[in-house]
Amino acid sequence: MLKESFLRYLRYERNYSDKTVSSYEVDLRKFEEYFKGADRSLRFATVDADIVRNWVVTLMDAGYTASSVNRKLSSLRSFYRYLLRKGVVRTDPMRKVAGPKKKKPLPVFVKEADMDRLLDETDFGEGFEGVRDRMMLEMFYSTGVRLSELTGLKDADVDFCAGVIKVTGKRNKQRLIPFGEELRADMKAYLEARNEYWKGGCEAFFVRKGGKAMVPRTVRLIVKRNLSKVVTLKKRSPHVLRHSFATSMLNNQANLEAVKELLGHESLTTTEIYTHTTFEELKKVYEQAHPRA
Repeated sequence: MLKESFLRYLRYERNYSDKTVSSYEVDLRKFEEYFKGADRSLRFATVDADIVRNWVVTLMDAGYTASSVNRKLSSLRSFYRYLLRKGVVRTDPMRKVAGPKKKKPLPVFVKEADMDRLLDETDFGEGFEGVRDRMMLEMFYSTGVRLSELTGLKDADVDFCAGVIKVTGKRNKQRLIPFGEELRADMKAYLEARNEYWKGGCEAFFVRKGGKAMVPRTVRLIVKRNLSKVVTLKKRSPHVLRHSFATSMLNNQANLEAVKELLGHESLTTTEIYTHTTFEELKKVYEQAHPRA
């Protein structure tokens, strides 16, 4: 009767939809079936946190995702809060139960061979816009800058003598990113083409018609269009190129702390996700190459 009383409360006092109430009903029924199967004498009012935790383990073993399990636990939490208000239970067994953590998806990245194919073999078109579009993709991949950092880049931020680019990241935090001879030569070639294209003087490093700074939406479209020439990834965004930069650095023995500084991460934990990416790549190589993998 406790279950039915709770469902009426949801339907008539909280005005939940029939579909939502039905979901709660299924979750409570499944949980009841579980604890009755473990001990016929158990009731909702006598269940403790250990029973709930064991149910969670059973669900995970059965292949339920963390999201599905947490949704079921949310139903139980609402139910036991209701029982607590009604005085049916004195302690809430859900108070000591933590749901499973959702797995963070590994960052999507472009393989080094595909990036080489894109930058060295792909036709970006004639004229200034072709030079600019290739330069933007190379800048993303060679420095790991964010989209906002690239569109905010100014001529004064590029120091050719020192070989560094100054970018302004999140919360206006500035950092210096070094660059090598190849990027130096390509940037100089780009600036020559830009200054020939627009003679009115530019403050922004990357420009569109009229010498105005590039806008994020246009950059996203350019990146997506050109990445589509070499990869079939679902995500084909500037951030994918940032991921590609970090993954390539770590694949080539870069120090994790150094990559953190180059990316402008506040915490090393944020950067560590790329070590999982490189390990996944290592597993793939092993499985493809080893005769007994």
